[in-house]
Amino acid sequence: MPDAPTRIDPDRLRSLVPRLRAICGEDGVLTDASRRRTYESDGLTYHAEVPGAVVLPSTAEQVAAVLRLCSEEGVPFVPRGAGTGLSAGALPRADGVLVVTSRMRRIIEIDIGNECAVVEPGVANLDITRAAAPHGYYYAPDPSSQQVCSVGGNIAENSGGAHCLKYGFTVNHVLGLQIATPRGELVRLGGKAPEAPGYDLMGAFIGSEGTLGIATEATVRLLRAPEKATTLLAAFDTVDAGGAAVSSIIAAGVLPAAIEMMDALAIEAAEAAVACEYPPGAGAVLIVELDGPASDVDAGAAEVRRLCTGSGAFEIREASGAAERARIWKGRKSAFAAVGRISPAYIVQDGVVPRTALGEVLGDIARLSAESGIRVANVFHAGDGNLHPLVLFDDAEPGAGDRAAEVSGAILDLCIRHGGSITGEHGVGVDKACQMPRMFGPADLETMDLFRAALDPGGTANPEKLLPTPRLCGERPGVVKGAHPHPLVAEGKAELF
Repeated sequence: MPDAPTRIDPDRLRSLVPRLRAICGEDGVLTDASRRRTYESDGLTYHAEVPGAVVLPSTAEQVAAVLRLCSEEGVPFVPRGAGTGLSAGALPRADGVLVVTSRMRRIIEIDIGNECAVVEPGVANLDITRAAAPHGYYYAPDPSSQQVCSVGGNIAENSGGAHCLKYGFTVNHVLGLQIATPRGELVRLGGKAPEAPGYDLMGAFIGSEGTLGIATEATVRLLRAPEKATTLLAAFDTVDAGGAAVSSIIAAGVLPAAIEMMDALAIEAAEAAVACEYPPGAGAVLIVELDGPASDVDAGAAEVRRLCTGSGAFEIREASGAAERARIWKGRKSAFAAVGRISPAYIVQDGVVPRTALGEVLGDIARLSAESGIRVANVFHAGDGNLHPLVLFDDAEPGAGDRAAEVSGAILDLCIRHGGSITGEHGVGVDKACQMPRMFGPADLETMDLFRAALDPGGTANPEKLLPTPRLCGERPGVVKGAHPHPLVAEGKAELF
């Protein structure tokens, strides 16, 4: 396990400000305390630290020059996009430079002939689809904060979304990258061709959470918009029945774009928040979305209806248009933030299990909840086994947070025990760094650290993230305060998914 890096003297950092301004301009460097505080956390507000300096480069060359300066002076840097992450991966350092790519938001090219787009890292995810839509194309990865989350952040975290069951994660849709390495070199990986020869360096970079450098340009794959899409909502008496329906759908060879599930407690929260009007008395609801050729969608929807009925669904609704599809999704997309209506605080988890283990793991979570007296609301991507259990507690009650953290950790242990993972799409960041040894042995972690050191020998790239350090291992998992959501969530611009 790597040691925590030595902290930099504040005077040393301040001495770099004139040189940073020479690179990014007067308005591209923020040193005022109140303006720096704006960037003290990402979407996981439990972890916060005011950055020593904030730079807002406008070009790839400026990013590279900033990183080159940090490397020469041994000053740590932290990359940040839109700040919607949920693992404190963009948590700044008081002795470091926060590199914010939000000004780099040009869509450089929509290349329909090669079915791709070339964009800068600050481009919002949904803006790619908006630019491609007039041509009949779209960008498939769809994190729920896609209105505001940026492509650079999606690349750093290998973001997913509800439709990753059919379409995969960000890594499946990036054809090429320009990156600024920790030493300040601009390097191109891949391009517009479908496959690149040699070692899969893009695969290593995507999902590296800013520890291997910063993406300064991305060439992403565009897909043709489907001829038809439809969404079904199926209500069940129990989560087990809903899980059986998921298994039946996948076993039958039906591949929906998305299969989502909410249990009774999550439904209760969503009803209190947005009045989603899901079937009364449901112990679980399943949201199934299908897209593709109209004939395939119609046949798939009929099969989903049959299989859900066979698994015990007592009510099935099918959206007749875009407005009804949005209504069905409304409860699911509001579920995380809605939990604040029924709990003062909660811990968000992001474990993954094989689909075949869903029923057993959910049963074990229910037993953990009953034994501890701590409520757990389950909201998850059922199609690919990505669980988002929400561990609820009252942070005004002495010891409640510690008990909730124990339950949260035990849930991740369940995921690992069943051959799963501690994270599916939120990343490791600071939040799960000290839990990495639960999943990987010392040799695995040492190999990861050696690879990281090969690309960042100075240790300046987003230190104390992804891999465990002694300082982090004493910290609790991230807590969300129900009454104080992230500002973007409160404004309706982002959704915790």
